[in-house]
Amino acid sequence: MKETEHIVWRIQEDSIAEELGIEPGDRLLAVNGSEITDIFDYQYLTQDEYIEVLIRKPDGEEWLLEIDKDYDEDLGIEFENGLMDDYRSCRNKCIFCFIDQMPKGMRETLYFKDDDSRLSFLQGNYVTLTNMSDEDVERIIRYRLSPINISFQTTNPDLRCKMLNNRFAGKALAQVDRLYEAGITMNGQIVLCKGINDKAELERSISDLTAYLPHLESVSVVPVGLSKFRDGLYPLEPFTKEDAVEVLECIHRWQEKIYAEQGKHFIHASDEWYVLAEQELPEAERYDGYLQLENGVGMLRLQEEEFAAAMEEVEQEADRYAGCEEELSIVTGQLAYAFILDMAKRMTAHFPGLHIHVYAVTNDFFGERITVSGLLTGQDIIRQLQGRQLGKRILLPQNVLRSGEDYFLDDITVGEMEKALQVQVDIVKSSGYDFVHTILGK
Repeated sequence: MKETEHIVWRIQEDSIAEELGIEPGDRLLAVNGSEITDIFDYQYLTQDEYIEVLIRKPDGEEWLLEIDKDYDEDLGIEFENGLMDDYRSCRNKCIFCFIDQMPKGMRETLYFKDDDSRLSFLQGNYVTLTNMSDEDVERIIRYRLSPINISFQTTNPDLRCKMLNNRFAGKALAQVDRLYEAGITMNGQIVLCKGINDKAELERSISDLTAYLPHLESVSVVPVGLSKFRDGLYPLEPFTKEDAVEVLECIHRWQEKIYAEQGKHFIHASDEWYVLAEQELPEAERYDGYLQLENGVGMLRLQEEEFAAAMEEVEQEADRYAGCEEELSIVTGQLAYAFILDMAKRMTAHFPGLHIHVYAVTNDFFGERITVSGLLTGQDIIRQLQGRQLGKRILLPQNVLRSGEDYFLDDITVGEMEKALQVQVDIVKSSGYDFVHTILGK
């Protein structure tokens, strides 16, 4: 057996691992005599009621532990590398890749292009399938890993090769057939590029993808993000209001057809299309349970629904919030500004003691075409808020920070922002409930 070691980082309290004396720094060598490639092998091989785990202690001593437990009971081990393997980088040269549109000099991790199917299950990442071997597909099927999130872009094989700059990108679509036949749940994404995969090509893609229902649960259509750093890259044009109206007409027409046949809407437009087209967001029921929130599909509608529910709860506890007085500021990107402003006005109407400033920060760093809050930098926020009325504190959406960290895309920290603006910075989760409760200090 080829020796592969996975270093234990942390042991959960009152777990099987703690009881057996497994400690941080120990190395996992095998489970049931089998090598562990990654986290999915580990989870699959440790789910049985009886397992044998081979551990090597820091002094070199090896322990073979025989474990009786409940089926699917976790051992309570966390590893230094959560994936238990190296991350797989993307081999494509997509004409729309946002990482290629970033300036030099940012932290190294921001330039890593992942195309790892395992991250699709762990973190919801979208994969192109071009980096998946037959063995990878077989493991997905054998372990029943789902859902897998797939970046289709188009179902036209030749066009897909062109868009991904990969001569195998068209053939990779055959993996979808194997996943479908095995009953693996999937979600899809189409990054729409003007004059490339829109109009007739979008019609073709939607039509082709409906053949994978019901295992392909949803497909989102998002506009390509264009930063100002595109020198030397494939020439792409921004969508106009008229373009957005046409895209929405196409999607709504297919939604009606598919819903009549399948009872679900299946194809969804990201919130950006509705803002660009200056149209009302669909009602909550049209989002089929919000399967594509990470792609910005229904995020604004869900936030509105949660906000309304939170306000109803607050109104029922009127005495608790009587006399609520504070001046504060809310910072957001251009995309959500009108929606955040409306919620702030509704709160101040209900709580006269509140004075809320809402500021839409223009993305000078990446270019004004980038309107989402998740790509705002600390320097843009600081520069555009300096000298303004901010009140006691400012609220920022959680997605402006790197997950689990306290710094922005440009490495400015929350503490540095507080020092520059001389005001407290509170980070707020994206839900409407958190919006209300954070403002009220609950």
